Amino acid sequence: MWFEDKIVSGKELQGIRKKRAHKYIYEKFEPELQEKSETDGWELYKTLKTQIKMKKEKPLFEQFEDEVWILFASLGFQSMNKDKQLQIPYKDGLTKQIDVFAVDEETVLLIECKCATTPGKTVNFKTDIEAIEGIRTGLYAQVRQQFPDRKIRYIFATKNYKVGDQDRDRMKQFGISYFDERVVQYFYQLAQHLGSCARFQLLGYLFEGQEIKAMNNCVPAIEGKMGGHTYYAFSVEPDKLLKMAYVLHRDKANDGMMPTYQRIIKKERLKEIQKFIDGGGFFPNSLIINIDVSGGGLRFDPSSLQVEGSIPRIGVLHLPKQYRSAYIIDGQHRLYGYAESNYALSNSVPVVAFVNLEKAKQVELFMEINENQKSVPKRLRDLLNIDLLWESPDWNKQRQALRLSIAQNLGESQDSPLWGRVIIGEAAPPPHCCITTDTIENALKSTNFFSRYKRENNRNVIVENGKFDKGENRATLNKFQPFLEKSFLYFKDNCTTEWEKEESAIVVNNSIHALIRIFNDIVVHLCAQKQADPVNDDPLDIAENAEAYLSPLVDFFNNITAEQRDEIRKSYGSGGKAKVWRTFQKIIAEAKPEFSPTGLTEWIRDNGKQFNDEAFPMIQTLESTIKQDFEKKLYSRYSSNWLALGLPQKVYNQANNLMGKRNYDNSINGVAADVSIWDCVTVANCRDIAIHSSNWTELFEKTYTRPSELRLSGGKKAKTEWIAKLAKLINVDKNDYSVTEEEYSFLKSLYEWLVMGQ
Repeated sequence: MWFEDKIVSGKELQGIRKKRAHKYIYEKFEPELQEKSETDGWELYKTLKTQIKMKKEKPLFEQFEDEVWILFASLGFQSMNKDKQLQIPYKDGLTKQIDVFAVDEETVLLIECKCATTPGKTVNFKTDIEAIEGIRTGLYAQVRQQFPDRKIRYIFATKNYKVGDQDRDRMKQFGISYFDERVVQYFYQLAQHLGSCARFQLLGYLFEGQEIKAMNNCVPAIEGKMGGHTYYAFSVEPDKLLKMAYVLHRDKANDGMMPTYQRIIKKERLKEIQKFIDGGGFFPNSLIINIDVSGGGLRFDPSSLQVEGSIPRIGVLHLPKQYRSAYIIDGQHRLYGYAESNYALSNSVPVVAFVNLEKAKQVELFMEINENQKSVPKRLRDLLNIDLLWESPDWNKQRQALRLSIAQNLGESQDSPLWGRVIIGEAAPPPHCCITTDTIENALKSTNFFSRYKRENNRNVIVENGKFDKGENRATLNKFQPFLEKSFLYFKDNCTTEWEKEESAIVVNNSIHALIRIFNDIVVHLCAQKQADPVNDDPLDIAENAEAYLSPLVDFFNNITAEQRDEIRKSYGSGGKAKVWRTFQKIIAEAKPEFSPTGLTEWIRDNGKQFNDEAFPMIQTLESTIKQDFEKKLYSRYSSNWLALGLPQKVYNQANNLMGKRNYDNSINGVAADVSIWDCVTVANCRDIAIHSSNWTELFEKTYTRPSELRLSGGKKAKTEWIAKLAKLINVDKNDYSVTEEEYSFLKSLYEWLVMGQ
């Protein structure tokens, strides 16, 4: 037999698993061969008594084969190939070498692995796929002889390859499953959390719609109506439901199974649930599922005994005997908690099963359930909103879904320059992945790319036509996404060093936000010059025309200093993003004078620090003048008890506490100076003092109402708003802040009024 000495199980399988988990191969050599071995890529690992032990990193393709082999071992397959020499005959003495061979009690998997040395390699696998199809019948016949009554599936697994749609369609046509590195990683992560329970998810992934043999699919049930939907309430053994069930985890591997909305199960929580169940615990609340009957198989036989006048009916429900026919909306932890339990066959769990729920309704139901329990995290909610809002009657919400979809595509499409660099959903981000979908969505929202609407009498009324907007989400996405990806690709191809740097100045939220807005500025400029018509022109041509305006930024990034990189990376908040955007505009405008976006001239004027030298001395003088005058007026009104009577209690307590801390610190540091309560009162506090009790009318109204605001409505709060504005300027970082022209004029007017006017 072809498999007797090539298939292992039990302890032998676990031993090989440990060996395959090593990144290195190890060999013993005579000491005199060390130098020669090092030229062949070996390095010294350990010196033995008479020999040396050396190690060498496995080739990348071998590491990938081992990774895939370990994955299926982790998924609970009991028998697997011993080494890389497994040959299965298929015709007249001809054999096929199989990289990974995995067997359990229900299935046999044959996996062929392909790995490129660098990511993104494009190749046509037509010949390989057709060769598999040519020998598949013979291979399966041999496998069935040795492993009868099992389902067989051939899997084509790749890493670092860009596999085109034609190859994917060809594999689908031939019944070959395709696993790229995203799918491998998904099931690897799932196996880490679920252990061998993850095999149920794998079976649903591979054998959707195929029959589950020897399954008793009948359960007593109640048929009812709720919210216009038919549902069935029943109790079923977890073992049955596990085989039918599939969880739509929000992961790159499940891209083609929209909507995907579930979080991946947490290992720690699952262990707690398993322990609880094995200790005799149970969950009285129902699992919520959606049964997909597109493949048939669902039947309800009403009982002859019914309750007269009752809407619900009792009877026997025939569940579909098919893999991936039941989608878990709520309760995946409870269900998988039974997977390795002794109670999987002897207990039953309550279930409420809807039938053929629409995609958006499944997501909506999931979110409603989780909002009442543990709130859905923001990143996951954003992704769910793609499905929920895509066909919303409010077209602004449709465009929100479009923007979120673009952000997701940038991070998940292998064709995108930002592939793997955008944080998607709840999955732990890989190294160098720091861009948020929020950043991309907010940047797109601030552009002119897409139309804006308002609602009038339940109708969508257009406010502004978008440059790329085709009037419908899918058409607009297909028009815009190529432009955006090619624009980012220009930087990836021409700023390679900075793009790949661990602390990149380009692939960070501030720069990505700024670049999206720069792309918009350039498109607006090209349109104004009649050089582009985005709705009708080829988006790749528009991106190419924009490169002339992007080239100054390429030069900037290729010559960036450490200080400039820090300035981009450490400009925080919405103001930081705007600052980086305006900086990029300025760089382009200096090289291309015809490029003059709205507001840039004013920003340059207000951010060149040209007013700082005059402004900050005025700020210091105003602060001192106001504090001194307030002290004088309060003392004249309240005499020696002016602090207690003249200050609001909150201001007094804060200043008193701060005084105590400062005096304590001074004492510790040997500083003799005493700090008073008044020393700890700020100009912002002076506003609170001015409007406290009768202080305003008796002490401050005449001298602290600006001449231009004598008739200002809103009373003392409105008339002291200028003090709050001044207080903010007092607290800015003098080394970093640029006083604007408006702020300079404000300060100058205060100075002439309060200082020069005295």
